[in-house]
Amino acid sequence: MSVLRLIVLILAALIFFVGTGLSQESNGFWPLTGEFSAEGTYVGEGDVERGGKHVNDFDEIDSDIRVVLTPRFKLGVLRLGAEWERFSFGFSDGAPLPNTLQSFSTIIGLDTQWSDSILVRAEIQPGLYNSGLGHLFWDDFNMPFVIGGTYIYSPNLQLILGVSVDVERKYPVIPAAGVRWKIGPQWLLDAVLPTPRLQYEMTRNISLYAGATVRDATFRVDDEFGDSHGIPRLNHAVITYSEIRTGAGFDWKISPIVTFTGEVGYQPYRQFDFYRADVRYHQDGGAPYGTISLHGAF
Repeated sequence: MSVLRLIVLILAALIFFVGTGLSQESNGFWPLTGEFSAEGTYVGEGDVERGGKHVNDFDEIDSDIRVVLTPRFKLGVLRLGAEWERFSFGFSDGAPLPNTLQSFSTIIGLDTQWSDSILVRAEIQPGLYNSGLGHLFWDDFNMPFVIGGTYIYSPNLQLILGVSVDVERKYPVIPAAGVRWKIGPQWLLDAVLPTPRLQYEMTRNISLYAGATVRDATFRVDDEFGDSHGIPRLNHAVITYSEIRTGAGFDWKISPIVTFTGEVGYQPYRQFDFYRADVRYHQDGGAPYGTISLHGAF
């Protein structure tokens, strides 16, 4: 049995188990609730260097699909779902970097309320994080997780504190803090990673915003990657891909459960870091980007 198939079976079993248990608590009926998103991003041509030496020009296409079921039970709200994410880079043949980084992961989490003012979320994403579907092995398995809490100071002001943990990352534990502040009737400051933004509600169904997107994820390349690119120590190595985007966009609420988002901006920072092998590639200059997505809750 492949690792990918095993993950899918585990997810299906969890959803069935929870659904069965909840149906007994709700007189035979489990209301299906959840959230979803489908996003695509194109980043225009940029370049990458190592040690001040130009290596390659490339563009980038990012795709992400995420579905999470959110059934309620006595302790709070469960989060059960799956996510597929793929970074596709237009490197030329022979470039010492992978053309694809992708992950397929399950999502298992819990939202619970500790008091009238404190909400807590814990979520793990066990899955495969690698450079292609052609080589799926247990060594590609990783299980990053996040734990965060929200303190509700008032209906217009919430304080957020959390920590992200990934044992494959150069810095396994990264803390973060943020604030969600409704400045006025139409203005909202949502300064929370990974997508801090300032939002203006133009109409009931359309909002404008400006902000940033911060991404950092680890993957593992295949067994022969180093040999095929002239750097043997990169065989089956862990690579951390990081990027920062800054831009502006709009949210259009098409229906009560579907929102369309469009965004354009500039990506000033990208890095490919084989940190255990001490091999790093930095972006030399930025590149424009555009993003579209559909997301919502049901």
